[in-house]
Amino acid sequence: MEVLKFGLKYWKKYLPGDILTKLMSCIALSADLMLPLIASMFINYAIKSNEVKDDNIFSFMLSGKYGEIHSMELFFNLFIVFITLLVIKEVTVYFRNILTEKLGLKLETDLRKASFHKLMELDSETISQYNTGELLTLLNSDTIMFKDLFCRITLYIFDSIFVIVITIVLLATINPYLLIVPVIIIPFLVVALMQFRKRARVNYQTIRASNSNMSLTVQENIEAVRLVRSFTNEAVEKRKFDAANTRLKDSYVKQVNLSASFEAVFSIIKQTSYIGSIAVAAVLVMKGYMMVGYLVACVDYISKIIGFVSQISNCMLQMQQQLVSGRKMLDFMNSESKIPDGTISAAEIKDIHLQVKGAHMSFNGKNVLRDINLDIPYGKKLGIVGGTGCGKSVLLESFIRIHDLSSGSITLDDKDIREYSLESLREKFAYVYQDVFLFSNTIDSNIAYSQPDADRKLVKEAAIHAQAHNFIQSLQEGYDTIVGERGLGISGGQKQRVSIARALLRNAPVLVLDDSTSALDVNTEKRLLKDIKENFPDRTLLISAHRLSSVVDCDEIIYMKDGIILERGTFDELMALDGHFASVYRIQEAQDQSIDFDALAEKEV
Repeated sequence: MEVLKFGLKYWKKYLPGDILTKLMSCIALSADLMLPLIASMFINYAIKSNEVKDDNIFSFMLSGKYGEIHSMELFFNLFIVFITLLVIKEVTVYFRNILTEKLGLKLETDLRKASFHKLMELDSETISQYNTGELLTLLNSDTIMFKDLFCRITLYIFDSIFVIVITIVLLATINPYLLIVPVIIIPFLVVALMQFRKRARVNYQTIRASNSNMSLTVQENIEAVRLVRSFTNEAVEKRKFDAANTRLKDSYVKQVNLSASFEAVFSIIKQTSYIGSIAVAAVLVMKGYMMVGYLVACVDYISKIIGFVSQISNCMLQMQQQLVSGRKMLDFMNSESKIPDGTISAAEIKDIHLQVKGAHMSFNGKNVLRDINLDIPYGKKLGIVGGTGCGKSVLLESFIRIHDLSSGSITLDDKDIREYSLESLREKFAYVYQDVFLFSNTIDSNIAYSQPDADRKLVKEAAIHAQAHNFIQSLQEGYDTIVGERGLGISGGQKQRVSIARALLRNAPVLVLDDSTSALDVNTEKRLLKDIKENFPDRTLLISAHRLSSVVDCDEIIYMKDGIILERGTFDELMALDGHFASVYRIQEAQDQSIDFDALAEKEV
């Protein structure tokens, strides 16, 4: 019931259209249910009998006004009524189906939109609870499956109930004894349906999980194709795919076997009902309690009852799959972000003053930040260095609330950043991640992602500052060059420079470089950082790096280990301290014999 309420929240605005489709169904089905009565009159009065022995909705045509019994005129008029009813049915069904599909597509769009918006609202930790295959299934297959429950299945069930009720009434008016067999058989059908319904829901949960796993397997291999080939692990990945593919096949085979078993049981019930009803009708005709033409109508009506009961059973089985999809969507939509939004806008703040006071952060019981204290007035250049896992990235991400502190605070102009709305807070930062991502689009559009309306002149200026302009010009299509998914087609250093250009174009008060120059040679990195400091002197710069030469010109440098600040000061102060920083710096300087390959390549171009 909870899942249905969730779906109705999105379906309710389409209820007027839904009601219209059901009214159209009533018209079409009523016309269809009248056809057997006309067919029986063909036999009883236009072909066989010479006297009126019954009374139904079309008995007025036997008054002589539309032709005498057993005449071509009556036959022709009955034919006109038959064709008219048939046309009404087909035309109404045609327009009903179009309207139903349109309503379904609108609902599907709404569900997918709501799911995607939820995805954008959730924090990284919450999203990490879902693998990529699960999210793809949720945003695509589940939305399609769940919308079918409201726009298709409910309509089919409504049609079936309407037809069964009206048909039972019509059979009762012809002869109540015609209902004996259906009344006896239906309880057996209901019991069988309930048994198969429970098993089907379990099967569909397995099918959905197998589909998600298959999507994840394929998606990972598409992204990691170069890694797989470099390690010649194609055979390993083929075995992984075959295993996922086999699990998917087996889950569907299990459902096919269940459906086949149900169809076998249901077919026996249907045929028993069908043959039994015809036998009862034949006896009634032979005993003279019913005219022979009604035998044809009775067969047709019994077939309709059986057919629509079968439709209900199929719909009930399909509903199990749709309810599984609906439950997954409901659980996802009910997920609470661990990063709640603030209410204050930071839009009017110009000179950003950041302070970190007693910051602690822990994940799964492990401390990743401990007692961090920083004062970062506007325009300060702060370098953060340390080994892998020391907490550099977590600290930088906490400024834009990718993670929230477990205790302590980060303030922006003396207000806790958790008081500011996420959008207005993050607009103050231009962030370059160490894991660079480029969209499958032109280089121009990737740089302009931070300001989609920026003209080519501004894009080029940002690229020049990021030391990317020369290599971009050397490409065959220049700024219009299409890069593949995740930036495939250009080198790691080129991707980093494009992403830095994207951040510079944003022109935010705070620029964050999270180990985002690691793929650059030393000389290119020096030119880039020098350009940023000369052309953006008033901007706050937060830069983390493994290469200590990246931070030598910063106003303050902090050296981190195991989530704490071991050393802090200017470059000269840290070298004079002769501690961890100085030791690592001397080792790196001794090992650094890098050549500026990018500069050489650009000179050749």
